[in-house]
Amino acid sequence: MTFAGMNYWAVLMAAVAAWMLGALWYSLLAKPWMAAAGVSNAGMQENMGSPRAFLPFVIAFAAALVMAWVLAGIMGHVGQLSIKNGVISGAFCWLGFTIPAMTVNYTFGRRRPLLLLIDGGYWLAALVVMGAVIGGLGIR
Repeated sequence: MTFAGMNYWAVLMAAVAAWMLGALWYSLLAKPWMAAAGVSNAGMQENMGSPRAFLPFVIAFAAALVMAWVLAGIMGHVGQLSIKNGVISGAFCWLGFTIPAMTVNYTFGRRRPLLLLIDGGYWLAALVVMGAVIGGLGIR
């Protein structure tokens, strides 16, 4: 299942892995995340009754899919696919693109530093996992 050297199976598996990691990450860090984000448990429960409660999960998966696809493209251009190189590529993308953008947005938005640590930590873990999956499954 490849197109122009892209293994879409690897991209899909990487996105699923990152999405599932997000479920685990934010389940474990729900209370500190809600406190840092200024979100109340009552507000979260109220939102769960909304017909659109599933929408953030769909958007999160779509975002993971786009990120995995772009990471696979970058890794394909660099070559030498392996789990190690995938982990390094994911970490470099996080360091070069994700965390600087988040830091600027969270600083101007006057968000709490703990929120940046929780969210930024998730994206580091997600990109590393995506890189490992893509590197392990290959893209060609």
